[in-house]
Amino acid sequence: MGKPETVVVIGGGIIGLAIAEKLVSVGKKVTLIEKDSIAAGASQGNAAGLAFSDIIPLASPGIIKKALKWFLDPLGPFAVVPQDLPVTLNWLLKFLKAAHPAQFRRSIDVQAALMHLSKDTFPGLLERTGLSSMVRTNGALHLYQSDASYKADLKKWEFRKTHNIAYDCYEGDALHKFQPGLCPSFVAGIFATEWQSVSNPMDFCAAIHTFLTTKGVETIYEEVDRVSEGSLVLKNGTTLQADKFVVAAGPWSATLSRQLGDPIPLIGERGYNTTLPKSAFENLDHTLVFSDHGFVVVPLSNGIRVGGASEIAKLGRAANYKRCKIMMAKASKLVPNLKVSDGVEWMGARPAIPDTLPVIGPAPSARNVIYAFGHGHLGLTQSSATAQLVSELIDNKQPSIDINSLRADRF
Repeated sequence: MGKPETVVVIGGGIIGLAIAEKLVSVGKKVTLIEKDSIAAGASQGNAAGLAFSDIIPLASPGIIKKALKWFLDPLGPFAVVPQDLPVTLNWLLKFLKAAHPAQFRRSIDVQAALMHLSKDTFPGLLERTGLSSMVRTNGALHLYQSDASYKADLKKWEFRKTHNIAYDCYEGDALHKFQPGLCPSFVAGIFATEWQSVSNPMDFCAAIHTFLTTKGVETIYEEVDRVSEGSLVLKNGTTLQADKFVVAAGPWSATLSRQLGDPIPLIGERGYNTTLPKSAFENLDHTLVFSDHGFVVVPLSNGIRVGGASEIAKLGRAANYKRCKIMMAKASKLVPNLKVSDGVEWMGARPAIPDTLPVIGPAPSARNVIYAFGHGHLGLTQSSATAQLVSELIDNKQPSIDINSLRADRF
């Protein structure tokens, strides 16, 4: 019996952790590289959802009309930092192009395939790691304050129905009976029944990493300087050799892909949240989604998280915590029972690609380098599916789903 194949995974967020776990489970010798700390980025502060129903791209028909309104509001649900346009304009133009109806429908189909694979593979990750107790099916309630908004969104839910995604509708008094504590202005809700949540995303990532350590995975805390066909060089000068390399470094993956000749349009789409004490909303079970306002209210094991917003800015820009305060002010009006004191504010950069689809596949010029990044809001949800696909690519197996639409050179 020969030596196990060696793989270096770059990135200690949920995508890198899930990939490392899957590779270990099939007998690979894995080294994990993280420039900061485990789950230091968006993986620690996300909304904790396994959002298997979220197959609708943000880039959708009609987005241009909405975008013009959003761009004029620097604290709105989708905002662009004007000073950073020299860095982000190319991404924004591709984002608007991806809203074309034909591309929109293609993206839905690909996203749905990823979601079904995620739903099928996540239980295996939980079983292998012994972390099933950290996940529960609690559903997500999407809320609407007008019949027009409700009926417009119902058309998108019809896309979900064609992909066998279950949901229930609640209108009028039935909504308020189903979810007490809402502002009376809400007229309807759509409940995604199969939505699941982890107890706390930071704790979940830490638990996976602890498991990996027990399985012999070495974690190197250092920034990667460059990666090539056969080796990887760290900022401290150390060179690592491996059979395969996986780039799963979130929004920082673009620097490494450019070195390999792949200028992938990837930015850090910044999201904000405030985590309140558990007592802030007694007996909240479901995730509440306020789509028209761009945020969610999420029950965690250690509190209530109010988070969301999309801010298009360059990496490294200081956080604008006015966004947290705006969300909290809105949340206190929309959910009058919510106590909005003693919260902890946070900002993280989601790795976003214009068409809302990740890049998963070999680097065109370096076949032993596999890309696995750009999941935007859906990193946690699609982590196990990504791990499955990466494992299949490394073993030269036919991928579980068609990944042509996820290739690095599609732009």
